[in-house]
Amino acid sequence: MELRQLEYFVAVADEGGFTPAAGRVHTTQPNISAQIRGLERELGSALFDRSGRSVRLTVAGRAALPAARDALAAADSVARAVADVDGLLRGSLSVGMVEGCTVAPLFAALGDFRSAHPQIELSLRESPSSSLISMVSDGALDIALAGYGDDLPRNIDSLTVIAERVVAVMPGDTATSIDPITLESLRHRSLICLPAGAGIRAVFDAAARTLGTPVRPAIEASSPDAIIELVCSGLGLGILSESIAEADERVIGLPIRGVDDLARLGFVWRSEPSAATARFVVNARATFGLADNAGPTP
Repeated sequence: MELRQLEYFVAVADEGGFTPAAGRVHTTQPNISAQIRGLERELGSALFDRSGRSVRLTVAGRAALPAARDALAAADSVARAVADVDGLLRGSLSVGMVEGCTVAPLFAALGDFRSAHPQIELSLRESPSSSLISMVSDGALDIALAGYGDDLPRNIDSLTVIAERVVAVMPGDTATSIDPITLESLRHRSLICLPAGAGIRAVFDAAARTLGTPVRPAIEASSPDAIIELVCSGLGLGILSESIAEADERVIGLPIRGVDDLARLGFVWRSEPSAATARFVVNARATFGLADNAGPTP
């Protein structure tokens, strides 16, 4: 017997007739009837009762149906396993990274992956986080290291590397002389932010929209380092993540009341990844020291 015969048998059983089954498997009704008759001859028993207006499984047909489904599932597993191996032998992996990325473990993960799978064509693209997420969702990129909040597209899985608060950054020697930082109070301050589309900016903007009108920055700077330099020059308050503020002793980062979501930096990929993408995720977990059983971050 052939897998095609089993596929047609299951289709007729599911659809309740030869004509609708033919439409499901994209063949003609005479062909599917001929294939089922051949299968019945080989098995020595009728699988369908054709005496009525609709075909019904015989006792033999009901007994054969679970085994036929299992055989098709096993064949599909074999095909997927071969496709996975083929993907690792002759596949490609397109990786995105957030603009100005200085996350050293990412480059280590890329190097380890290239060493382990030199046959895979590897490409790297730098873009704002929002663009990276859109490209992954649309299939233009396989995986990306990007900043994001709680609003990832439904077809994307993620692995968070860093999750932290968004803070208002100011020179350290002025921190004790100001009122508590609230989202509302920032309307009246000169703000220095990353460009729209950056993960930290997206979290801040989402919180600001709850006030009814956005909090507009006075200055947009392309990198966290530039924001800190502008803050130290007295040009305004920076909006950054907690760890970035803590890394420079000249400034201090204060929590902002009303910005409750965390800014996340992590890997994003489509929910049904290629073999190369799935292998890179395993590599990234190891390189970043994340547990093997760490699940996707919603």
